[in-house]
Amino acid sequence: MAERQYDLGNAELEVLKTLWDHGPATVRQVLAHLHDCGRRVAYTTAQTLLTRLEQKGYARSDKSDLAYVYRAKLTRDRVTRSRLKTLVKQLYDGAAGPLVLQLIRTEQFTPDEVEQLQELIERLDAQPKRRRR
Repeated sequence: MAERQYDLGNAELEVLKTLWDHGPATVRQVLAHLHDCGRRVAYTTAQTLLTRLEQKGYARSDKSDLAYVYRAKLTRDRVTRSRLKTLVKQLYDGAAGPLVLQLIRTEQFTPDEVEQLQELIERLDAQPKRRRR
């Protein structure tokens, strides 16, 4: 089964990241988090973005109380996997290795991240020398 591609604009992604990072929230709470991150949007804009996320199936709302409470319906990992697969297809013709090498060459990593990378490489080296996916 093919991985679903998630069509998210930058503003929608920022709102979804707020729900991932801070859990279920009202429009006002999402707006406060966006303002804390330096994004100046109006209340109605935040409300529209949450409604749009719900319509697309990326969030859901609980309407049982006075204020709607929104929560992410998709995990960050699921959206990340899908977007990375799309990026690899678009930029590297489906080969993930060049993307990983580019990231290692150009990005900064914490000591913990370097340790995790080393552990992954050691596990890959320990696998039988057959075609790896």
